Amino acid sequence: MAVAQRTYANALFEAANAKGRLDETREQLHEFLQALEEVPQLRALLENPQLDTRARAGALRAVLADADELVRNFLLLVTEKGRAHELAGIVEEFDALVAQEEGILEVELTTAVELSEEEARRILDRIEGVSERKLRATRKVDQRLIGGFVLRAGSHRVDASVRARLERLRRQLTGTGRS
Repeated sequence: MAVAQRTYANALFEAANAKGRLDETREQLHEFLQALEEVPQLRALLENPQLDTRARAGALRAVLADADELVRNFLLLVTEKGRAHELAGIVEEFDALVAQEEGILEVELTTAVELSEEEARRILDRIEGVSERKLRATRKVDQRLIGGFVLRAGSHRVDASVRARLERLRRQLTGTGRS
């Protein structure tokens, strides 16, 4: 995460938290990111350095006419400073700050096969019990794992996959790793 993205996200987080508007701010930011994906002309307008800053700001004000003042001013500032192309990273960092404030642990659960909702919930419930924190999980499938799962939470990684076990066994048998 770039320092500038973290700085912008922190500033927005502090302002939204002080006004008690974290959820509304997060929701509107995600709606705006979705609009950028759905309307490529809007993205082009915001990210084109050849356009006059006032023209970009005027167009953005029109698009954000119904938006919360805090969100509107934030997006105008980011665009004015030429950082519209970093907006997704800023929002990702903002989301992490909100999750931390709410005591939510962001995790990524990768499995070899697609799990049913019940199977995934069972695994995540156990992790919530151990961590004593509420989880917000994203799920991925990686068939190279063969079986088991890999769990990432921040910089921590737990690899309980068959692939990792086989690799450890291979190293032990060949004498190239720890026993």
